[in-house]
Amino acid sequence: MQQTELPEEALRTYSEKHSKPEGVSFTYGTAGFRTLGERLDSVMFRMGILAGLRSKALGGKTIGVMVTASHNPEADNGVKLVDPMGEMLEQSWESYATYLANAETTDQLIADVQAVIYRGGIKISQPANVVYARDTRPSGAALVAALEDGLKAIGVEGGGWNAGITTTPVLHYLVRTTNTKGTPEEYGEPSEEGYHTKLATALKTLLSGKPTPPPLIVDCANGVGALSLAAFSKRVEGVFQFQPANTDLETPGQLNYKAGADFVKTTQSPPPALQGKLSAGQRAASFDGDADRLMYFYLDENSQFRMLDGDKIAALVAGYIVELVNATGLSGKIQLGVVQTAYANGSSTKFLEKQLPVKCVPTGVKHLHHAAEEFGIGVYFEANGHGTVLFSKETLALLNSHQPSTPEQTKATEDLIQLTKLINSAVGDALSDLLLVEVVLASKGYTAAQWDSSYSDLPNRLVKVLVPDRSLYKTTDAERQLTEPAGLQEKIDALVAQYEAGRSFVRASGTEDAVRVYAEASTRQAADELAFKVAGLVYDEAGGDPAKRPREFI
Repeated sequence: MQQTELPEEALRTYSEKHSKPEGVSFTYGTAGFRTLGERLDSVMFRMGILAGLRSKALGGKTIGVMVTASHNPEADNGVKLVDPMGEMLEQSWESYATYLANAETTDQLIADVQAVIYRGGIKISQPANVVYARDTRPSGAALVAALEDGLKAIGVEGGGWNAGITTTPVLHYLVRTTNTKGTPEEYGEPSEEGYHTKLATALKTLLSGKPTPPPLIVDCANGVGALSLAAFSKRVEGVFQFQPANTDLETPGQLNYKAGADFVKTTQSPPPALQGKLSAGQRAASFDGDADRLMYFYLDENSQFRMLDGDKIAALVAGYIVELVNATGLSGKIQLGVVQTAYANGSSTKFLEKQLPVKCVPTGVKHLHHAAEEFGIGVYFEANGHGTVLFSKETLALLNSHQPSTPEQTKATEDLIQLTKLINSAVGDALSDLLLVEVVLASKGYTAAQWDSSYSDLPNRLVKVLVPDRSLYKTTDAERQLTEPAGLQEKIDALVAQYEAGRSFVRASGTEDAVRVYAEASTRQAADELAFKVAGLVYDEAGGDPAKRPREFI
């Protein structure tokens, strides 16, 4: 162990200001910590300490801390740490986060901090660097103050860099650009202005010579995405026009309320603020509360709502990249692939498999991101609209050194290089993904309806079933098959076999004592019936109270 002296006095003094609430336990999951904002003061303080330790463990590389609860209601808040390349916190450190968050006393906290230092071989005298930001939630300012106390207690340089109120993707970008500045992997200028400039420059280049796209309605979920979109819009005046909606950052309770990507996905309808304002065929998009998810939608010629979710975005983007790679003359040298989860619509999987390899992984961004890294160009999108495209170092080097032999190859190579600048590979990014979609639509001359017609989604239904103990539900095959409770999967299979194009799976929720039942089939009625039959089966097998059994369960 390389250790000088732990600043125990500072830790003790600050810790007494941020005592842990009794009877509450915290778990660092895929989205970090997330719960009611009023419960998170002690967690924020301790994550300041952990961010400093993580930076010290990595030789002073800049670590990110984002204070947000994404698409959750306004009263919630959360925090997650970001590793040096803008990726999620290394999994082994997630357990450290959980340990520190649950220390009941200051003495226990100090003992746990010492344990992290010992296990990580951390040199306390190593300078640490942290950049942090928050979204627009009212609880954010006080929670950031608690975070700052943690940064000071562990001795982070200058108390850290406060990037203010910004989107989650911008924070990830700041981490990556700070750590790569002056290296061969330099990613851009480490500032929010640098982020907007990078995207705007690439967009202008990619849209050059193409017809100006019609204005795009963007639902900002009454969140921080409204600020980012307003700043970005000024950089692309005359090239692209946005019509922002749901931009109310002042009225209490409006964040994500009947607005945003999650609302659109779960209700399969436009936000009420846009009802009556959409004309047939007009494109619209929704961000979520921290602008890392994207959902598109439009009204067809019969004024029926049509949703273009993460599966549709993946199909559009992957198909376009396949065409570009083929046009460069490099198709044999770059391996392309798409990564999905079990929630991807079966029709999207079949459509994509005709063009390139498709891999299914367990739910959670870290699984998708890791699997996408195995390809030369890896596309991943969850159905909820969170995703991006990854380019390997080898692919980037190949594109930059490629000597095209025809004008078509030259143009395709230039376009692919610009796409690597337009796409925020660090994380799912609603603004970057939106611009990517618009570039593809403009390049192919597609309307929303033409994009939508690439394949037809199988009708599907997602149902939540409350259970006494979600830990009893174990899965395999990327969460598509239950291994426990014993015998339950066979009964689900028997129900699925009764339906044309039937598919259903059950997986435990990551946040509450519930399981989620997904089902799809050839008709809406069949999909609903299958979902509610499987939900009823799960409820009954779990010993659910017949008197409280939801009426829709079959």
